[in-house]
Amino acid sequence: MSRAALFDLDGVIVDSSQFHYESWVKLGEEVGFVMTPEFFRRTFGQRNDAIIKQLVPSATDEQIAEWGARKEFLYREVARGRLVPLPGATELIRGLKELGFKLAIASSTPRVNIEFAIEQLKMADLFDGFVGAEDVTRGKPDPEVFLKAAQKVGVPPERCVVFEDAVAGVIAAKRGGMKCVAVTTTNPRSALEEAGADLVVDSLEEIAPAQVVALLEASKR
Repeated sequence: MSRAALFDLDGVIVDSSQFHYESWVKLGEEVGFVMTPEFFRRTFGQRNDAIIKQLVPSATDEQIAEWGARKEFLYREVARGRLVPLPGATELIRGLKELGFKLAIASSTPRVNIEFAIEQLKMADLFDGFVGAEDVTRGKPDPEVFLKAAQKVGVPPERCVVFEDAVAGVIAAKRGGMKCVAVTTTNPRSALEEAGADLVVDSLEEIAPAQVVALLEASKR
């Protein structure tokens, strides 16, 4: 039977949080808000429009769209040549590919950032599809992003394993009827377990492709 692995991008495949923080700081200097480390940590992984609405409640829809696009341009400028895969990510992704898994990225980041990242990481040949911010109307913890990714690669939700680092992402995966492996890149183990993750690891180095298969097969019993 078909199987799929759906990966969040930031905090799972690559740790780009510092570059995102730097780009928010730069944008704030341009348009007049202050991005603090505490606010960044609390909102990291949310859609840009949701973050900007919290930072500048009076912002118009046009400003939100313009500032969001500008922030992502600044991110790509800051991150270019500096992105590296997190430990174990490349090996796990290639191993799952060899076992016949369909692979997709399901992220709240814009598609241009996904394309940028997988090109920088030299992973463009490994993924069968991706779903980004433009493809959904509801952010995590709504399961829409994962359900659309599963649909894109033609695999039913119950045959999908999601790899996440955010509490909202774990909740979204479980609401979508999928298994979830959570990585403690940005959140403590206790929070990820409480959110419902089926397995929590400190690094993707800790999990082998065969364990992902076993996780899926266990759900059938």
